[in-house]
Amino acid sequence: MAEISSDVIRGYNDTMILSLLKEGDSYGYEVSKRIKKMTEEKYIIKETTLYSAFTRMEKNGYISSFSKMAENGRQRTYYRITKAGRAYYKEKCDEWQVTKEVVDCFVPKEIA
Repeated sequence: MAEISSDVIRGYNDTMILSLLKEGDSYGYEVSKRIKKMTEEKYIIKETTLYSAFTRMEKNGYISSFSKMAENGRQRTYYRITKAGRAYYKEKCDEWQVTKEVVDCFVPKEIA
């Protein structure tokens, strides 16, 4: 099986993260674990990539962060999608549909 190039997937990290945050507030490690599981380990987001995305999206108003005490008694930073983040997520999903249509023009339906 071919590996996913980080260059190819980079533009869709925000989409994946926002998709998970639409389901509920979460923290970094949980988000990375869920991405790994949902992609059946075809994509494992690096910690630096994840936290860079959190920082960028928070700066752009797509997510907000807050501290919360975890079950183990440690303080943890959680992230929540905002109204602007929901709109951005929809834009990214629409963009993906067009991107997929364009690339599909050049990729054979069946690979021998």
